[in-house]
Amino acid sequence: MGFASRMSKSFKHALALTLDDESKYILLSDCHRGDGRQDDNFQKNEFIYLAALRFYMCRGFTYLELGDGDELWENRSITKIREMHPHSFQMMERYAAAGRLYAVYGNHDMVKKDEPGFYPAIILKDSLGKKDIYLTHGHQAGIMNSTFWKVNRFLVRYLWKNLELLGVPDPTSAAKNNIKKDQTEKRLAGWAADHDVLLVTGHTHRPMAGTRKSPYFNTGSCVYPEEITGIEIEHRCITLVKWSLGTRDDQTVYVYREVLGEKICIDEYV
Repeated sequence: MGFASRMSKSFKHALALTLDDESKYILLSDCHRGDGRQDDNFQKNEFIYLAALRFYMCRGFTYLELGDGDELWENRSITKIREMHPHSFQMMERYAAAGRLYAVYGNHDMVKKDEPGFYPAIILKDSLGKKDIYLTHGHQAGIMNSTFWKVNRFLVRYLWKNLELLGVPDPTSAAKNNIKKDQTEKRLAGWAADHDVLLVTGHTHRPMAGTRKSPYFNTGSCVYPEEITGIEIEHRCITLVKWSLGTRDDQTVYVYREVLGEKICIDEYV
């Protein structure tokens, strides 16, 4: 099965949600929540993540997690991950209880694909019928991260996980290999253009705001040093944002939100 077929299959079974002037969505991906050991890249940003989710909870946003929420290649058990990050899971449970949490699975949490509440993709259906927004993780762009994901999981779990602790990056990862990153994003952007839709993915960990000519956006990730990035969709407009740590003159630490790039509204593509 080729890339286009893998994408079409994902969206054939996608969850459909409404997109109108009242819709408020925050899209995050690639949190890679781990078990608290040295290779848990989420742990250092959990404070920022919780601050951001509290901000969106108070403002009526729905949280859409676009895959690789939990690191289940390097870790076998979700139980240990939940034990290490109870506050994050409690926050997600608050969103779920309010009917404001939906999740897509990615290659690193592919084992969730048969669990209730997890989807291969989500389509935000524009109530005005002008432009729908397609959401998925983006791992479909590479055969080793989709069809043969179990092979890649084995290599990460038993080879690259240990080598990365010595400073050797995984050359098969689209997030850590710039050539694969470029190839992946080029494929995803081409698919969006060919299908005349707006496409938002994660997977490569490189945030992308999109333009009025390019219909492809990327959420980035939650594992950058001292910052996370995501995409807000509000009033049928798309905004790439970054949440970071800052310090005040009195030496207190705080979390702040910053807009990256330019807000793009759906009507500008029509």
